[in-house]
Amino acid sequence: MWIRLRDSSSTYKRMPSREYANPVDIEENSALLQNGMDQETSSPSWKLSVPHVLVATLVAFLFGYHMGVVNEPLESISTDLGFSGNTLAEGLVVSTCLAGAFVGSLLSGWIADGVGRRKAFQLCALPMIIGASISAMTNNLEGMLLGRFLVGTGLGVGPPVTSLYVTEISPAFVRGTYGSFIQIATCLGLIGALFIGMPVKNTAGWWRVCFWVSAIPAAILALAMVFCAESPHWLYKRGRIAEAEAEFEKLLGGSHVKSAMAELSKSDRGDETDSMKFSELLYGRHFRVVFIGSTLFALQQLSGINAVFYFSSTVFRSAGVSSNLANIFVGIANLLGSIIALILMDKLGRKVLLMWSFSGMALSMALQVTAAGLPGSGSGALYLSVGGMLLFVLTFAVGAGPVPGLLLPEILPSRIRAKAMAFCMSVHWVFNFCVGLLFLPLLEHLGRRLLYSIFGTFCLLAVVFVKRNVMETKGKTLQEIEIALLPQD
Repeated sequence: MWIRLRDSSSTYKRMPSREYANPVDIEENSALLQNGMDQETSSPSWKLSVPHVLVATLVAFLFGYHMGVVNEPLESISTDLGFSGNTLAEGLVVSTCLAGAFVGSLLSGWIADGVGRRKAFQLCALPMIIGASISAMTNNLEGMLLGRFLVGTGLGVGPPVTSLYVTEISPAFVRGTYGSFIQIATCLGLIGALFIGMPVKNTAGWWRVCFWVSAIPAAILALAMVFCAESPHWLYKRGRIAEAEAEFEKLLGGSHVKSAMAELSKSDRGDETDSMKFSELLYGRHFRVVFIGSTLFALQQLSGINAVFYFSSTVFRSAGVSSNLANIFVGIANLLGSIIALILMDKLGRKVLLMWSFSGMALSMALQVTAAGLPGSGSGALYLSVGGMLLFVLTFAVGAGPVPGLLLPEILPSRIRAKAMAFCMSVHWVFNFCVGLLFLPLLEHLGRRLLYSIFGTFCLLAVVFVKRNVMETKGKTLQEIEIALLPQD
């Protein structure tokens, strides 16, 4: 703001010295200037961006729902479609979705960069709607597998785009909290699938309703994205500066647009669009952050989280608890841990939560190993098994579950963010598939004690890896993180 001084004739002129200025005018203008600076430097209101985040987390809800939708109905599906007792076919119904997710995750970066984050959401919703409809209407195994594969491709595209979008539209001071919304939505999706699936054993054909229901949030996602803001980071990269400013105004408020654009210009350069080669992810200046992201996702899966979910029903049944009640207990532990992460993410920070989470998971595995080594099937062993399992799920949800998906878009530079996220998520799906495929054979050949000892070792390795390689991103802008992590040209 420029301070203009007036003489008695009301014309503007330059005064030779500050002492000739009216002190009252100086004080008034200084106050106005200070108020403007305070408004610019204060944190923007979270209320402007939260509706856009909540719409994006519908993807996470769908992810959780589709991961759990076949658990209870699988027996009814196999009976109605004529493959009851065929364990290979039953396994394909589950794993085909993972195969589709792997394909979708590989494509997600190119889709997100090519058409933008909003249209990427709509494109991921489309195969989920079509796939769920095919699964609901099919009368044979082939139709079910086609539907599950299509749903999987949507699930592969959606989560990386969600992490990107939430990270890029969030004010720095609540970015961690918003990232926790994704994990909570996933938990709600899993719990929703559990409750929707409960009548399946008593109502003929109810499994078809389970698939039809999933089309509703997918359709809401596709329609609601029409009214959501596009990522200003993506618009800036495309050279659409005026549109980026307009979206920042929607998300942060008009008084924060200039500072947001100035921060963006520190590292983002519009002339770099489409100039990245895939090989750049594997060597050179970007290798370190891609390696950190891929390793975090690999360790997340090698910790044994899916194995614990697979084995939970068996452990609870041996303790005299029904599988439905077991799933509810696991779901509550998962949701409680996610709520704790929501509260602590922007207070303690990402790195602390990761380290405590993996440490708690290692302790949980130690309890499982101890329980497996106790003689007989006494109450002590059962309590340790059940308690260790619930503690494992709880501590996973506090850090190892939500943090990698939030941390990656934060540490990945804007130029490679979407494609690197796609690469890291594909690593996640590969290890997810491998752990699911090998868990039962390894359990049979190695036994619970040795297998859970291996999982616990990976959890301890994760603690060391996080301590040595992960930087704290709490409260930092994306540009500050990029400058800190990458060697500058």
